[in-house]
Amino acid sequence: MQKNLFSVEGKTICVTGASSGIGRAVSTMLCEAGANVIAVARRADALQQWKDEAVGNAEIVAADLSDIDTLPDLALDICKPFGPVDVLINAAGLNTRQHADAVTFEGWRNTLDINLNAPFFLAQSLVPMMKEKGWGRIINFGSLQSRRAFANGIAYGASKGGVDQLTRAMAEAWSKDGITANALAPGFFPTELTAPVFGDSELADKNANQTCIGRNGTMDDLTGPVLFLCSDASNYVTGQMLYVDGGFTAK
Repeated sequence: MQKNLFSVEGKTICVTGASSGIGRAVSTMLCEAGANVIAVARRADALQQWKDEAVGNAEIVAADLSDIDTLPDLALDICKPFGPVDVLINAAGLNTRQHADAVTFEGWRNTLDINLNAPFFLAQSLVPMMKEKGWGRIINFGSLQSRRAFANGIAYGASKGGVDQLTRAMAEAWSKDGITANALAPGFFPTELTAPVFGDSELADKNANQTCIGRNGTMDDLTGPVLFLCSDASNYVTGQMLYVDGGFTAK
């Protein structure tokens, strides 16, 4: 029987930022695809609601990813329900939407802690177990702002530009051990982070018209690329950032 290259059945996958938006949608899809999913986020009540609705093997861990010193212990907690993690998906994100003149040190630090520091140090704590298996996947989340500047996005853009380079550096460090590292850069999708954008119908339409496809994204547009990067179908893909933006960056 021919192997299903896109199968994640039996894989243990950790998804951060899983209480809402992209992280939640990805966690749901992976559960339904047969993976063992550990959903991580700060809001325990929202995580529990997701777990109650999930179809498949689902567990939750409530944690504040901005507390960088706790990430090694968090990695151990993540591995308790199903054993060592095969795939880490860093979907947690923060965007303060402040003009450069208004950015504070605290806001800058919090943004980089969630968007850039946590993905690296959580991966660093989980990679040794992936090395033992000789197989692993790290999937980061970049942004349109990994490549271009948006108004009121200097802290967010700096962090997401960092994710672009972080992903390449992770690939250089760990791919020889069977661990690939890639990133997805979504266009405009309706999430809590993009609520201000979708709350302005004129702006939302403008963004849709900027794409080659002519519309903004839906969660179903992201789940396929995530599944690809989690599976054996992407065995020879590493150090890449895939823009899932309907062609926004192509115009």
